[in-house]
Amino acid sequence: MDTIGALFHGFAIALTPGNLLAVFLGAFIGTVIGVLPGLGPTATLALLLPITIGMDMVTALIMMAGIYYGAMYGGSTTSILVNIPGEAASVVTCIDGYQMARQGRAGPALGMSAFGSFIGGTISVVAVMLISPFLAETALKFGAPEMFALLFFAFVCIGGLTGRSRAQGLLMACGGRLLGTIGTDDILGVDRFVFGRLYLQDGIGLVPLAMGIFGLGEILYNIEKREAQGAILETPKSLMPTAEDWKRSALPIARGSLLGFGIGIIPGGMPAIASLMSYAVEKRVSRRPEEFGHGAIEGVAGPETANNAATAGGFVPLLTLGIPTNSVLALMLAAMMLHGVTPGPLLLLKWPDVFWGVIASMYIGNIMLLVLNVPMIGLFVQILKVPYGILSPLIIMFIMLGAYALKNSVSDVLATIVFGLAGYLMKRFGIEPAPLILAFVLGPMLENNLSKSLIMSHTGNPLYFFSRPISGVLLSAAILVLIYPLVRWAWRRWVRVASVSGMSG
Repeated sequence: MDTIGALFHGFAIALTPGNLLAVFLGAFIGTVIGVLPGLGPTATLALLLPITIGMDMVTALIMMAGIYYGAMYGGSTTSILVNIPGEAASVVTCIDGYQMARQGRAGPALGMSAFGSFIGGTISVVAVMLISPFLAETALKFGAPEMFALLFFAFVCIGGLTGRSRAQGLLMACGGRLLGTIGTDDILGVDRFVFGRLYLQDGIGLVPLAMGIFGLGEILYNIEKREAQGAILETPKSLMPTAEDWKRSALPIARGSLLGFGIGIIPGGMPAIASLMSYAVEKRVSRRPEEFGHGAIEGVAGPETANNAATAGGFVPLLTLGIPTNSVLALMLAAMMLHGVTPGPLLLLKWPDVFWGVIASMYIGNIMLLVLNVPMIGLFVQILKVPYGILSPLIIMFIMLGAYALKNSVSDVLATIVFGLAGYLMKRFGIEPAPLILAFVLGPMLENNLSKSLIMSHTGNPLYFFSRPISGVLLSAAILVLIYPLVRWAWRRWVRVASVSGMSG
């Protein structure tokens, strides 16, 4: 069966009434859980996994896929409106999206987020369909050294997320890395920094950390400043981005689509990494880097496109290799195994309905999400009209519920309060918390892959990374990123000295 014929076969499966309803429910539920702070797709799919046993296999997978990429769509809404990331991948969106909302441009920010997500998701689905065999073969070449090199490159880019100085950004990244070491070491199985507390053996949860620093900290800061968000932010007359917005966002969307998909197909690649790297790239290549952190629409368009492209890209190693790239896809793998389907190279031969049905449903789901999100954006913007005295307790309630619901743990609620106080202090003293959060996410993976790589080398020699072409190139790029500011400073100083010497001569 050729690709076009197989795709039409997939649409015939996806457009049946039951599967079409599954696409709609998945997209809608995913959007809602993406909007609600603290409720992520992992927790939702974990709750729904037992229910899928009684469903048709293809229908269950279609709905679960819809929840996953729907959450990536919805996660940007609260990031832009109230500075609370619905998902880890939406942390970067808070930086410029929230500032645009404070400037009265919530509509264009949300609109560009929706359109960028649609474009990135659609391009990524097309790529999954056309070049899955080639990309699967490429992904096989990424072992622990290559993953460490990629994560290290992302790690050094984190320093560029802070508006004041690279040193401050790297310092916050180190703080996030330190928090990420708390818990039981995956390689040696020893406890680190747990201080005899059973809660800390599993490490600090991302939900309490992100919700505390970005959500509760922001609310406490606004209460101190007595800011009424409804009075500052006005509902825009038009939710559509302007022609200038599209002009500035076209290349970031294109780059975000390619970058996100490329990261998504790599085992261990996550939408959060894609959005982080997209933001770093856009700030680096922008002619107006000083606007980043103050409401640059490129800082919304690129990362939002990248995280949705990475979401679809993650289905390549899952379906063709049986390798889930993150916890959400691991649950989808579990669902497939429960139905007797073994993902891998033989999936297209033994279960073509599964592969092509899911791929076709993603085309339909992306259209549904665009149709759903653009009208719903206006409803979410109306939240900004609610007096802050009423809005802030509601947000705090959702934060606490989200922190508690993931593990039904009061300790998570207490941790959220502690990190909320830390976030308030960061906000008050002008410290950007995004590098801390993102380093917290990347750090454990970075350490695990470093340990595995050194074990593979048998000698523990760091030069082992440069003996492998892919990891060598990525590490070289990371080193260039680190030394670039020093080289630029030295060059400018040399030019200035040469100019002064020339004038003196």
